[in-house]
Amino acid sequence: MFSDLSQSPLSKNLQRLFLLRNIAIAAQCLTFALVYWTIDIVIPWTQMITVVTLLALLNLLTWIRLHRNWPVSHLEFFLQLQIDVLALSTLLYFSGGSTNPFISLFLLPMTIAAATLPWRYTWTMAIITIACYTLLLFNYVPLPHDHNKHLTEFALHVSGMWLAFVLSTVIIAWFVVRMSSSIRERDQDLAKAREHALRNEQIIALGTLAAGAAHELGTPLSTMAVVAGELQQEYTQDAEFQNNIHILRDQIAHCKQTLTQLLAKAGQARAEHGSELSVDIFLNQILDKWKLIRPSVKFTYQSTGDLPAPKIMDNQLLSQSLLNLLNNAADASSECIEIKSHWDSNLELKLEINDDGKGLSAEVMQRAGEAFFSTKAPGQGFGIGLFLANANIERFGGSVRLFNLEGGGACTQVVLPLIG
Repeated sequence: MFSDLSQSPLSKNLQRLFLLRNIAIAAQCLTFALVYWTIDIVIPWTQMITVVTLLALLNLLTWIRLHRNWPVSHLEFFLQLQIDVLALSTLLYFSGGSTNPFISLFLLPMTIAAATLPWRYTWTMAIITIACYTLLLFNYVPLPHDHNKHLTEFALHVSGMWLAFVLSTVIIAWFVVRMSSSIRERDQDLAKAREHALRNEQIIALGTLAAGAAHELGTPLSTMAVVAGELQQEYTQDAEFQNNIHILRDQIAHCKQTLTQLLAKAGQARAEHGSELSVDIFLNQILDKWKLIRPSVKFTYQSTGDLPAPKIMDNQLLSQSLLNLLNNAADASSECIEIKSHWDSNLELKLEINDDGKGLSAEVMQRAGEAFFSTKAPGQGFGIGLFLANANIERFGGSVRLFNLEGGGACTQVVLPLIG
């Protein structure tokens, strides 16, 4: 109902206060009906019904205010509680004052203030509620008393005290539990925010190192390309050598192209969203590029989904992330990799990369995705491929999950949103 509200703790608490006030208004109306139809007591009905009506109108204004994206301040929440204190004091004034068994309901706004507001507002609320209780000791409209029904009236008074205690206990327990839940949620959000900030710092550091490495690798790659071309022209009669040198030149060309793209996109990676491309074409392009990078890897590919296929964001970072996951699977696999993709009417792509390796150890499953964590031998991996892949895929609204397969090996499951 309040999906467009700010998620600050005070906003959530104002929602709860609105709901509690609705419950209080309904309970007051029910009590009036029971007193009117079952107990022969004459009380100032007009004044009391007017108070409940005004409280309902004020709660309606609160409902309208809740649908505005204005921040809730401590002062506003304190004034909202004062509305309840004033309404309760007025109702008690017209129904016996301090002799009314529901006088203990003054503890409810006091408890809510203590659980949600700074100490200044809490002590102010304490002074106000004590003052109201004290005034009701001396100033109130007494309830009619029939000496012939003294025992019945005393039993009603005791029952009212019991009901007031039950209501106070239930409402206080409910509100405090919800408050504790809000505090835990806020702590979790803060922890996630700190985690994202730390990860962003690591990504920025990696990006800076990658840009510097791209500049440094440009000259050696150009030299390697020149030497490979001269060797290809010099040994024209050796077919096997020509085939090997052709593969080497393709790999060098791919490295140079990757560095060129890295440098070209370094300044615009944050603003660039990429173009739209059919998901089947997008995946085929990634696999074609992967075959060029890892020509010795054997794999099978199976795709299912309705045609025409929905579109996906064709972004260089997203493509590189999926290539990193494919490379990790290729490093872990012993013979063949099984790749499956499926898209459905929910505009969601599910990509599974199954390898036939040894599977994931407990440590790997716990630390997978951490920066600079790698199970490869020194010099064979930096421990940033899965970290960057997971960060980029989450940035595009997706998720990565790793788990062991029952028949052996591991599965990397990627879920990405699609465009209709």
